[in-house]
Amino acid sequence: MTGGLIRGTELEPNGRCRRARVVPGTELVEAAGALLDQGMRLALVSGHDDGDGFRVVYLFTSGPPDTRVELHLAIDPAQPTMPTLSGISFPASRFEREIQDLFGIEPVGHPQPRRLVLHQHWPEGWFPLRRQSGTPPPMVKDAGAYPFVPVEGTGVYEIPVGPVHAGLIEPGHFRFWVMGETILRMKARLWFVHKGIERLFEGKDPDAGLELAERISGDTAVGHALAYCQAVEDAWSSEIPAGAMVLRGILLELERLYNHVADIGALCNDVGFGVAQAWALTLREHLLQLNARVTGHRLLRGGVVPGGARVRGVPSLGELAEISLRFEEMIGLITSSALVMERFTGTATLSQAQARDLGVVGVPGRASGLEFDARWAHPGVTLPTSFSPALRIQGDVRARFEVRVDEVRASLSLLGEFVQQAEALDAVAPAGQGKAGRPASGVGMAEAWRGVAVHRVELNDQGRLSRVKVVDPSFHNWPALPVSLADTIVPDFPLANKSFNLSYAGNDL
Repeated sequence: MTGGLIRGTELEPNGRCRRARVVPGTELVEAAGALLDQGMRLALVSGHDDGDGFRVVYLFTSGPPDTRVELHLAIDPAQPTMPTLSGISFPASRFEREIQDLFGIEPVGHPQPRRLVLHQHWPEGWFPLRRQSGTPPPMVKDAGAYPFVPVEGTGVYEIPVGPVHAGLIEPGHFRFWVMGETILRMKARLWFVHKGIERLFEGKDPDAGLELAERISGDTAVGHALAYCQAVEDAWSSEIPAGAMVLRGILLELERLYNHVADIGALCNDVGFGVAQAWALTLREHLLQLNARVTGHRLLRGGVVPGGARVRGVPSLGELAEISLRFEEMIGLITSSALVMERFTGTATLSQAQARDLGVVGVPGRASGLEFDARWAHPGVTLPTSFSPALRIQGDVRARFEVRVDEVRASLSLLGEFVQQAEALDAVAPAGQGKAGRPASGVGMAEAWRGVAVHRVELNDQGRLSRVKVVDPSFHNWPALPVSLADTIVPDFPLANKSFNLSYAGNDL
């Protein structure tokens, strides 16, 4: 389904702030390169099985002003291949490996075409997102070991960590090559909790898909729900009430608030400053109780809905002032500790060039000098003219800590603005608005607390979901963690890892 697009050189309107065109394989690299040269970022690549053939959709975005361009590539089902964009985009190289695993479309010329999503026990030749994939065949017994690229030399040794970890952490395997205490190289192996979420969306009514979107990554319920609802509303051509945008802004900042407070405390805990961690956990619990009063759920589920937002209440200005006071007292305690700040400074540095080349988003990106913030580039609510993304250039643990601190302050300021604008607790577009049963597509982007979450949906002629592609910010950011660890010592790995605080569930889908 290409929404009526025809092959040509002109971009055709295809949704909110979005234009698209079909490109032949011979022109894909040139067309994509031209968009990247214009400063656009590759936000998403989505594979599709349309029944009579395959298709790959490339979404490029920039802003402000909010600009979205799609390239649609038709794939011959008899020879499912696509030209690789790995030579001009590292994120594209990973999207291509994902599509190869799930759809069996080969990226021709890819320098590292080995599996990304599917582990070695998955059977060869079975592609789970093809329409006729059928019942999963038996898994391969006694599959070989993962082909790590070793680091060799006198005095070099390996440290395997995970995938099962002590404590409440999801599964991921980290393989370190170390000399003394210095990390020479680290490889993170993920997708131990691949759940088939994108397939679970298929056939659902868009309203029913919301429950799944909220559970993609539990601590990002609002971010993913908002991106999903925006995508559905784009496909429906719905006009969202201004009051709903304000309520959504409140929910998004409340989610950012409790997560950043928790991360700031956890960073302190990883350098042995337990009193700050205790302070942060106490404040986080206060924020979770506030969330429950706002939506009825401590993780803010149920607030964002297709067509608008519904809440039970909003924070008072007095409560926000109290939270701000408690937060500033905690930050004063942390920054007054020379030992804590020394441990943060210069640890696990990610340069601006590395962050840009890897396509890093969110807190790690802004801590390395990349200004991108979807609240500013792709706004869903009118922001005060004084708003600007929190930014640092050092790219170390301290910079990531300071970006979080600045974002908490900005969230409290935005919440103060939004609660004064909130006029109703239930603001939803009239039932049925824009829900005509027709094939359509939509894109949603929300600056979740880890970074931008992107959803792209397609609806069939019955108005049901035929394809949902999800990109959690952690998909872009996981490759940056190993890069930042070069020359970092092994005892600082927990601190470095927490400074990124990436989602396993959001990545593994």
